[in-house]
Amino acid sequence: MEPGNDTQISEFLLLGLSEDPEQQPLIFGLFLSMYLITVFGNLLIILAVSSNSHLHTPMYFFLSNLSLVDICFTSTTIPKMLVNTQTQNKVITYAGCITQIYFFILFAVSDFFMLSVMAYDRFVAICHPLHYTVIMNPQLCGLLILVSWIICILNSFLQSLMMLRLSFCTHFQIPHFFCELNQMIHLACSDTFLNNVVMYFAAVLLGGGPFAGILYSYSKIVSTIHGISTPLGKYKAFSTCTSHLSVVSLFYCTILGVYLSSAAPQSSHTSAVASVMYTVVTPMLNPFIYSLRNKDMKRALNAFFVKETLHGKLL
Repeated sequence: MEPGNDTQISEFLLLGLSEDPEQQPLIFGLFLSMYLITVFGNLLIILAVSSNSHLHTPMYFFLSNLSLVDICFTSTTIPKMLVNTQTQNKVITYAGCITQIYFFILFAVSDFFMLSVMAYDRFVAICHPLHYTVIMNPQLCGLLILVSWIICILNSFLQSLMMLRLSFCTHFQIPHFFCELNQMIHLACSDTFLNNVVMYFAAVLLGGGPFAGILYSYSKIVSTIHGISTPLGKYKAFSTCTSHLSVVSLFYCTILGVYLSSAAPQSSHTSAVASVMYTVVTPMLNPFIYSLRNKDMKRALNAFFVKETLHGKLL
């Protein structure tokens, strides 16, 4: 893998979180555990929602979509990292890197949109309760998900095409555990101005836009809750938002931490470590947040396990 002057290299090296051989078994075990918890926890959410007719509502429809996105999100980066760590082979092909960038951006931006759609659902439920079933009809719910996916797919396709125009001549070591868009742009030896413009414009539009929607929804929710006369009524209204608020805070705060860490000295390693929070930890915690703070979800999970236990005994 000799770098040429203008030739496009065919492979990259993912340096990962640590190059210390003694730390590799610990990193492998830790990330394998977190990945299995993430997949198993989010899969349980999807199965519980789909198997319980009482949860066939817009709120849980969006939650199951968020869980699906989180499974795909972590599956884009962690399995490759685990294979590289176990085999001590840090190589990823150029095609594999572009593919990883495409799906990583797709599911990361999908997370933004799912959280924004869920905030809109809470806004309608609290601010317009009498018209909730009319406004949040199955057609609108399906349309919101469809539009979100279309926007995310087009954005990922654009970002991937923009990456194909770049040349990588001498730098083939990626100081990260996956092919992160910003890191890849910094490694390129060709002009990256247009890539940076598209990347930051998409970040502001597709990251800041949904966040602004979430802030607007919750400003209206807070205003409505403030107008409720009884403390019990306020508590009941706000309790339906606590799980979603927790996930939004965790997701956006960890991403903000990554961007702040990128400005620090030795930013590459710091950014890689900080990225673990929103790529692995947040998707892993989502099922716990929604199941532990939601009575309906607890009942659905209990019913699901009881049903499966009885089914197993009958067999």
